[in-house]
Amino acid sequence: MNINLLQQSILSFAEATFSRSGGPGGQNVNKVNTKVTLKLRLNEIGGLCETELERVKTLLNNRITSEGEILLTSDEERSQRINLERAYFRMESLITAAARIPKKRKPTKPSKAAKEKRLQAKKRQAQKKADRTIVTIYR
Repeated sequence: MNINLLQQSILSFAEATFSRSGGPGGQNVNKVNTKVTLKLRLNEIGGLCETELERVKTLLNNRITSEGEILLTSDEERSQRINLERAYFRMESLITAAARIPKKRKPTKPSKAAKEKRLQAKKRQAQKKADRTIVTIYR
């Protein structure tokens, strides 16, 4: 994955639209378009190999529209510029996280000391329970 190429493709090919957002801001909410909606076509993403692009498609399928665009909104702040910066940053982090191929897990066995520690803990717990029982002696 080429991060610089990915950043450049997001900055150059992503379409930003602005609309009015809810939340704090008083009368400013009714006048200023601060909500940012960012759209990026999957075929315009650069810096990803074919397998990484397939992972992005499968992991982000709830954000992908029928036209093949990744859709992301940001309306946390009152400032349009800050919301736009956050949207670009979130788009980049979403794509890089989805494209990252996880490492294979190497199966391991517990050590002898770990097994012994587990058995000792079980014995302590069993003894604790055994000490709670009331013993009645019949004559």
